[in-house]
Amino acid sequence: MTDKTVTTTPEPGTEARAEAPPVPEDDLGTRLRRRLRSHALTLATLGVALLLWLIAVIVSPEVFLSTRIYAAFATTTPLFAMVALALTLVVITREMDLSFGSVMALSMVGFVKAYALTGSVLLAVLACLLVGAACGLFNGVLVAILGIPSLVITLGTLFLFRGIEMVLIQGRPTVLRDPDFDLLRSLLTGKVAGVPNQLLWMIAVAVVLWVVLNRTRFGAHIFLVGDNPTSAQLMGVRVARVRIATFVILAVIAAFTGMMSAMYIGTFFPTLSEGTGALLYPIASVFVGGIGSIVGTFIGAFPVGAINAGVVSAGIDGFYTELFFGLVIVVSLVLQTVITRWMRR
Repeated sequence: MTDKTVTTTPEPGTEARAEAPPVPEDDLGTRLRRRLRSHALTLATLGVALLLWLIAVIVSPEVFLSTRIYAAFATTTPLFAMVALALTLVVITREMDLSFGSVMALSMVGFVKAYALTGSVLLAVLACLLVGAACGLFNGVLVAILGIPSLVITLGTLFLFRGIEMVLIQGRPTVLRDPDFDLLRSLLTGKVAGVPNQLLWMIAVAVVLWVVLNRTRFGAHIFLVGDNPTSAQLMGVRVARVRIATFVILAVIAAFTGMMSAMYIGTFFPTLSEGTGALLYPIASVFVGGIGSIVGTFIGAFPVGAINAGVVSAGIDGFYTELFFGLVIVVSLVLQTVITRWMRR
């Protein structure tokens, strides 16, 4: 009588599963470090902002411990911060636009001319935004279709758009205090529960752009184009269309901001696009904010807007303003570089 041995063959993959060591769960410290690494650039931007605020409070406590200065910031900072938020999308694609200040002014010419022809504020608003979109489309086509470096061509369109504006309006300011504009002025620059509408518009723009950038396919395509346009093209991303779209979005928001600025002042000045502030403040906000983060740009805009007030209130010569701007940008970029290398370890 013979013994029969019955052998069973394990299902495929069973042995591998049995031999695989258990994966240990991350402890609290590991999870905290991972979370800090993922938000390191934003935290660095917040740290720079807090440091500048502490310096301002120490140097000029009577100004920076008063609520009036923050009410002023909430009114004026959004006038360039919204442009900075839209510029962030362009910068993520590794492009640059230097013409947005001239787009603001030329779009307002469209507003003024449309109102003069039709007497309709609504049509004037639409004309303003359409002129902005046309300028952005023009820039985008030159960059994405013709392949001209964006830094070079938008420097050219800066002067082109400004020249068209000056020719059309003959260098004359336009007063916008007609009662027909009261509703528009209230919507753009009024207050809700004591909060300036400019700040509410800025928050709304930041939320919309954050959602677009982080929760939509178009936003993912923006990052892909910025990382590697060739790979993005092979993956089916329409690189040229994405780049053009970012320029159009920036130009439309620039047009909207130009309209808001003119309504806040009550007059459209042809020099709206001139001066270092129209160009410097949005670009500085993007670089201080971490180059690629809507939240970072949002936070970075406030210290940028406070530099001029801090310099003046401290009794320092206004000529030092640009020095402090440069210093803040350089320090922020150095911090971002160090943090980025730390995150890659």
